[in-house]
Amino acid sequence: MNYQYLDTPIGRLRLVSTGSGLSAIEFAGHHGEPGNGTAATDAVLERAGGQLLEYFAGRRRQFDLPLAPVGTPFQRAVWNALAAIPWGALRSYADIARAIERPTAVRAVGAANGRNPLPIVVPCHRVIGSNGTLTGFAGGLDIKRQLLELEGSWGELPF
Repeated sequence: MNYQYLDTPIGRLRLVSTGSGLSAIEFAGHHGEPGNGTAATDAVLERAGGQLLEYFAGRRRQFDLPLAPVGTPFQRAVWNALAAIPWGALRSYADIARAIERPTAVRAVGAANGRNPLPIVVPCHRVIGSNGTLTGFAGGLDIKRQLLELEGSWGELPF
């Protein structure tokens, strides 16, 4: 495992790679212990850092990265549904539950959303409460609002 830090408009992020895929993006103050990881870059980290900086500059709306998140089959289904939310769009937890054909699993979807190891790239920030309110986000609600404002979607409620 390799990791590197990336300074962004929303603070310092730690990017973690298996060498073949991006496995985590951690917000400042939420960086776990590096463990057996190495503070070293690799091609995945370089590519991820470049694409994230393009995103924050408003020049990238989709990420094209090899991903290596670790999770249960249910979590991965939720994360795949999150990845399908287009730039500037918002969805509710119920929308995601329906998208994975588990319409009664709204709370479990919320829990899986909260465990998304690849925020921003797998856009969990685009999920809000069904009443249009901002709900939990690993980076905090202020950062969630900043990301939605960057994408032009805050204030545009689809429900």
